[in-house]
Amino acid sequence: MTVPLRAAIIGTGAIAHAHAEAIAALAPRIELAAVVDVDVDRARAFADRFGAAAVHGDVDGLLAERPDLVHICTPPQTHVPLAIRALRAGIPVLVEKPTALSLAEMDELVTVACETGVPALTVFQHRFGDAAQRLMRLRDEGVLGRPLVAVCETLWYRSADYFDLPWRGRWDVEGGGPTMGHGIHQFDLLLAVLGSWRRVSAVAARQALPTDTEDVSMALVEFDSGALASVTNSIVSPREVSRLRFDFEHATVEVEHLYGYTDADWTLTPAPGHEHLAERWSAESSAADAAATSSHTSQLGAILDAFATGREPGVAADDARRTLEFAAATYASAFRGMPVRAGEIPADDPFYRSMDGGAVPWPAVKGATA
Repeated sequence: MTVPLRAAIIGTGAIAHAHAEAIAALAPRIELAAVVDVDVDRARAFADRFGAAAVHGDVDGLLAERPDLVHICTPPQTHVPLAIRALRAGIPVLVEKPTALSLAEMDELVTVACETGVPALTVFQHRFGDAAQRLMRLRDEGVLGRPLVAVCETLWYRSADYFDLPWRGRWDVEGGGPTMGHGIHQFDLLLAVLGSWRRVSAVAARQALPTDTEDVSMALVEFDSGALASVTNSIVSPREVSRLRFDFEHATVEVEHLYGYTDADWTLTPAPGHEHLAERWSAESSAADAAATSSHTSQLGAILDAFATGREPGVAADDARRTLEFAAATYASAFRGMPVRAGEIPADDPFYRSMDGGAVPWPAVKGATA
């Protein structure tokens, strides 16, 4: 009988529930061995609910148990320090987004992962849904033709009381607004499909919410392939929707959902003369689990498959860096009023050290900036 992989969770707040539910859904391949939280009572209640065998009041005690995988579900400013402690202990990590608060932090994590040879992974679960995987297979086969145009929209709504938590809406703790904390899932999938981006031209604003960060950003993106895309990240949009549309030479592929898509949320519309693509999409869709949602479960399942077969699991830190660089470029372009090319944020640039770059054009209302 195969021994279950032993997982541990650091931080038992809201997002940790999605991780624990994914672990439970994938039993007996994996089990929740331990949890830790600064609020030990909350950790005990969480452990009771999800069947964790051990509860710790500090990270050292948890790491001493030598779990096989650590899920980091704490506020963003603690992600990299905790991940590095686990990596140096030889334990792979799965880090909630955003992986890091800056490119400087991200590069530190990438360096430690390379030095130790231990995987540092980021939660970008929308890459792992059945339909997204199918889209990337068709892209790789070349049957869709060149990518031409894309639209990426995260139009969500958050009320003012959402920001009552002291760490929300602050550059120095959360790293940014919807560009970092909400839309990053959608544009990560955009980048996963379209590949390397070349240049970003963006705007950002604080339209309505009591935050130091933006509550909306918009960007125009050029890709190395020649494709053009628009990206909108908003948390001031009462009718919430998450939408991606890819216009290739031979078909349009699009998805509309909110916090997780199923296969039924996707459509493929063929260009004239390429109707066989719609037939193939439908045939492969009917073979998939139509009820499966792009979720922590889908990504964790892919990670377990990779561990079992000796492959590199996704999404590794160096891959996640490209998505974080896109967020940094969006802020740098918006606050400097000029386009930013990939690779144009060097180590001596203020936007390398913090997403606000010391250039936010509105006054702070919550606290210190990074």
